[in-house]
Amino acid sequence: MNKYYTRACNFYYGAIARQLISKKLALPLCGDKNIAFDKIEIISRNKVKTNSKIINLRQIKKLNYITKQKVKKDLKNIVSKRTNFLKGVNLNLPTIMGVLNLTPDSFSDGGKYNIGKKSYMQISYMIKSGAKIIDVGGESTRPGSKTVSSYNEWNRIKHVIKKFKKKYKLTCLSLDTRKSEVMKKSIKYNVDLINDVSGFSFDKKSLKEIKTFNIPKVLHHMKGTPNNMQKNPKYKNVLLDIYDYFERNVKKLDNKKIILDPGIGFGKTLKHNLSLISKISLFHSLGFPILVGTSRKRFISQISGKNDSKDRTGGTIASILYLLSQGVQIFRVHNVNEVQQAILVFKKILSN
Repeated sequence: MNKYYTRACNFYYGAIARQLISKKLALPLCGDKNIAFDKIEIISRNKVKTNSKIINLRQIKKLNYITKQKVKKDLKNIVSKRTNFLKGVNLNLPTIMGVLNLTPDSFSDGGKYNIGKKSYMQISYMIKSGAKIIDVGGESTRPGSKTVSSYNEWNRIKHVIKKFKKKYKLTCLSLDTRKSEVMKKSIKYNVDLINDVSGFSFDKKSLKEIKTFNIPKVLHHMKGTPNNMQKNPKYKNVLLDIYDYFERNVKKLDNKKIILDPGIGFGKTLKHNLSLISKISLFHSLGFPILVGTSRKRFISQISGKNDSKDRTGGTIASILYLLSQGVQIFRVHNVNEVQQAILVFKKILSN
């Protein structure tokens, strides 16, 4: 039996997008009239093969009944505005999530902000530069990293978590952790979002332990664990496999305050990462905001070769602007000011 997937494609921007929407020749992407599409890719697969075809929106009425019903359901999600459930964040606008790693061994900035004064200076700088969400983590999840105890992880982050809302009342605080004990302790200090890279699978108690708090969550995809995720990861079809993973797991979460993150670099080869980025718009048909973290990731080095750099700012911005053109809402980054500058310029150009 075939399963069907719908991906919005063939995008228009700015005045052209608004004109096409007003003439009912195109539809808005996630309710944004500055991004329109007039074609969809319909993908079908079964146990034997995967097929794909791109059609104009006007051709939907010619589809068979089963396909047509699925496409109409997906389109409803694709065109609808996203619900704003995060404090101080408009999920219908490009949103920057600034990274604060309070670890000694993160791949790009381990140990830089562990001292209290430095961490607050970095938080203030990221907020001033345009970050609406600050993602605080005390355990490195770089490829090959080892698990740390809940005790050590909490000790690394508690000085920031306990004081964050007193200093930055209007900024959304995200907690990057895989452990229920760290989640529970942090929620007491008004954490706004739980970002678990394991998709709440590492600690089997996590969802049960935080269920009563009704807190928003990032549903992140990772194949394996940080220690083994890059050891020859394989998929039948990385795009569709992760779509199926999202579809299954949103049902397990206890509320609809969910953000989807396909986990670039988390159990993916270069080819997998590029497939996900290039066709990221498929995930809009699930009806949730999308978060992507390409900042400083290894795939940039794999592409750029001799032009690689420590911060990989150029490659980070290139990927973010492409993702922005595909309607992605949230970008997890290290270099907030540079990314914000790029987004402002890019949006201004697109809007004309």
